[in-house]
Amino acid sequence: MSVDVSEIRQWFAFPQDARQERLWARLWALFLSAGAVAVWFVFRADFWLWQYIILGIWYAGLLWFGWHWPAFRRLFLAVLLLAAPGVWLYMAGFTAQNSFLLRYFWQSSAMFYWMSGAIVISAISYYLYLYNGSQRAGDRGHRFAWFATVLGFAGLAVRWKQTYVGHPSWGHIPVTDMYDAMVLLCAITTLFYLYYEGQDQQRGLGAFAMPMILVADFFLIWVGVAYHQNQIQPIVPALQSFWIKIHVPCEFIAYANFYLAAMVGLAYLLRQRAEARGSALAQRLPSLPKLERIMASMVTFGFLFFTAGTILGAVWAAKAWGGFWSWDPKETWALIVWLNYAAYLHFRSRKGGPKRPSGHTLAWWSLISLLTVTFCFIGVDLFLGGLHSYAKL
Repeated sequence: MSVDVSEIRQWFAFPQDARQERLWARLWALFLSAGAVAVWFVFRADFWLWQYIILGIWYAGLLWFGWHWPAFRRLFLAVLLLAAPGVWLYMAGFTAQNSFLLRYFWQSSAMFYWMSGAIVISAISYYLYLYNGSQRAGDRGHRFAWFATVLGFAGLAVRWKQTYVGHPSWGHIPVTDMYDAMVLLCAITTLFYLYYEGQDQQRGLGAFAMPMILVADFFLIWVGVAYHQNQIQPIVPALQSFWIKIHVPCEFIAYANFYLAAMVGLAYLLRQRAEARGSALAQRLPSLPKLERIMASMVTFGFLFFTAGTILGAVWAAKAWGGFWSWDPKETWALIVWLNYAAYLHFRSRKGGPKRPSGHTLAWWSLISLLTVTFCFIGVDLFLGGLHSYAKL
């Protein structure tokens, strides 16, 4: 098996703007560096080796994305500005019971409901673009997808502060139950879709990505209402670890790209059918070769992060349970997912010949892989349990 990183590079290429863009990139690096120094100055008494490593990883990742993708810089600042009032209200002693602003706007649950509304509008707008070619609808879907992303990440930032309100010892990164996990999945998947969309400014794939994200959002609302997971609770000791801050983001970046790859596979199959029938639908989607490249880029990027996340999870397991691997249901299904996408990349890397799958076959492969990824992510927690079933309903 070989991973063609050149396909990732062409999607994450340096912006070709001139002097002004380089100036903004340097200001971004200066801003982020000042923020990293400020975090170290405030929390340095609690820092030890792994905290420095985590801070370095986050700093490098944010710097890289902001340098290569100008829209990410604007997103980062928008999230900070939107989350700041909510964090300040909680720091000032307000709660959702005694503050109108928190109850309806800046409490994390309220922000997630606003995010849900933005996802609905975005999904409908993208559908209208795909089926009647309305550019205004496509642009509206694009804007509301950005709104959803900002609201999702800002809500998670506020929720992180909320975890300290019940009791200081409860404080934790908000990724420890199914409710928080689905918010993170919605926000990260939308963010990566917007990145890929920005490469050629075609809106058609939004009609596949955003409805899938809407399904995740419905599941989010369901676990919040039916199982009250929107209420913050203390976490089990095994999750009170610095490893969660690097293992979980890697896995969710991978899940986001795998889910998007499945939707691109579906778009490929429908474009193929539309071309055969002479439908106008084909003109609102990227070409078949481009769809195949996008799909492969998503799988490659997701595979790299899934591999890193799995290795980090094994190290965490050794610290928490005394062994790197225990054939726990979650670990077993993670291995199945890894082998599935390793095989995808291996067969796609063949240079022509009868043994290389066609784009049609790879599209079906990516689409059907949605089942294995979903069962690994959600199904294991719902049906199998095990050592990783912290989000079990």
